[in-house]
Amino acid sequence: MIFGILATLLVASPINAQDVTLKSRDGSIEISGSLIGFDGEFYRVDSVYGVLTVDGSGVVCAGPGCPDLSTFIAKIRLSGAPIMIKGLFPHLINGFATAQNYALSQAGNEPNRTEFSLTSRVDGQVAAVFTLLATSSDEGIADLVADEADIALSIREVTEQEVSFAEDAGIGRLDAPNQSRVIALDGLVPIVSEKNPVEALTLQQLQQIFEGKIDNWQDVGGLDAPINVNMVDANSGVAQAFAAALQIEAASVGAGLVRQMNLKEVSKAVAANPFAIGATLLSETDTSKVLKIRGECGFVLEASNETLKTEDYPLTAPMFVYVPAIKQSKIGREFLRYIQSPTAQASISQAGFAGQEIVESGLAVQGNRISNAILAAGEEVTLDDLRQMIQTLEDANRLSVGFRFDGGSSKLDAQSRSNVVLMARLLESGRFDGQELVFVGFSDSDGAAAANKRLSRKRAIVVRDAILREAITLDRKRLLINVEAFGEAMPMACDDNDWGRQINRRVEIWVR
Repeated sequence: MIFGILATLLVASPINAQDVTLKSRDGSIEISGSLIGFDGEFYRVDSVYGVLTVDGSGVVCAGPGCPDLSTFIAKIRLSGAPIMIKGLFPHLINGFATAQNYALSQAGNEPNRTEFSLTSRVDGQVAAVFTLLATSSDEGIADLVADEADIALSIREVTEQEVSFAEDAGIGRLDAPNQSRVIALDGLVPIVSEKNPVEALTLQQLQQIFEGKIDNWQDVGGLDAPINVNMVDANSGVAQAFAAALQIEAASVGAGLVRQMNLKEVSKAVAANPFAIGATLLSETDTSKVLKIRGECGFVLEASNETLKTEDYPLTAPMFVYVPAIKQSKIGREFLRYIQSPTAQASISQAGFAGQEIVESGLAVQGNRISNAILAAGEEVTLDDLRQMIQTLEDANRLSVGFRFDGGSSKLDAQSRSNVVLMARLLESGRFDGQELVFVGFSDSDGAAAANKRLSRKRAIVVRDAILREAITLDRKRLLINVEAFGEAMPMACDDNDWGRQINRRVEIWVR
């Protein structure tokens, strides 16, 4: 199950409420009420018992509201972030049509609305129509709550208020694992012109630049020239995610900031101005230069598919799919299963995003991590400690899936919660049969090294247990599972600020 029993499915197009009577085929049960919807398999009826979902194969429908079963077309509405609607989901719908042997046709020339029809190659009947609305992360979630969309696409996590609105609307909790899923990753990146000599900035410097507190490149190691700041519209998911990551309040945005219509305009404006800076997604950088993120201690982090998957890069932008907890069409179920398949993940990578496919990398190719560990070694983390870590991991490969916790809590962050489900499905599929999985905990250096090592072990156990709880059909005899902890021995970022400490507090999975 990808999104769970109830929430895996898409809401079919609503039917105008009309009176129907559903009778069981043996005549023993009869339900009357107003038909809310029919998805080709299930009726939703507002009855005296409340809203009921009834399997159509077991009943006969009578009344003016009964649908024509022979001409049913699943209508699936997607609304949300333009980068997902325009840059990602056309690829996924095309791949799904090919995999299911449907002919695909596109209709509509509106800038922010596209329709795709899937037609059976067997009988020539239209089986489904996908309507894609390029709105925003905000509007996509609002459309889902208002029953104006069947899937919401967002590059930010739902807020507590949105979760509350969804519950009030009767569509479940949008932050629940069976209603939300990360299907791809992008990176929030600062960009400058290729002519700009600056190569890296700290997160604090980025924050102060976008707040207008730093307004000259000379203050960050560049030329003596004013900084021209560019950002997409404040209501876009990219702007919201970037501001949240840098802890920039709307009231604190610099007065000189220039708002562009979309991310392509941001990149275009920055590429043409050697003194401009902008915030965009890694997939939308075009001809601009992506700045690295530098810590005060000298560690440098760069956005790449690998560092996005492992969350080693601090400004990751997960791409979320949200669905309601309502029974939906067979094609809807098949589509949601497809978008997490290996075939779909390959399409995601080809479209320029980081997919969720798991890759392995040995210790020998992780030179930056090892050099950081050696540079950070001191009185509490000795070279003997590092030697023990290397000996433990040298014959294993690190999986490209990471687990991190929300600041100040033991709760996994959104991307990590999605990774729990991903790993559970892989375990159930037999991907690691006959191998040993090692859950390895790391910590920041705040506090005593011995205590940090114990804490990192506890976090590794939390992740292990969460995955095993999710992997319901796993036979534990098929593989070995162990836990190791090395505390603060391999930092990924500087420990002198909150984001650096959060990057370092992590759990990795290694396989041998």
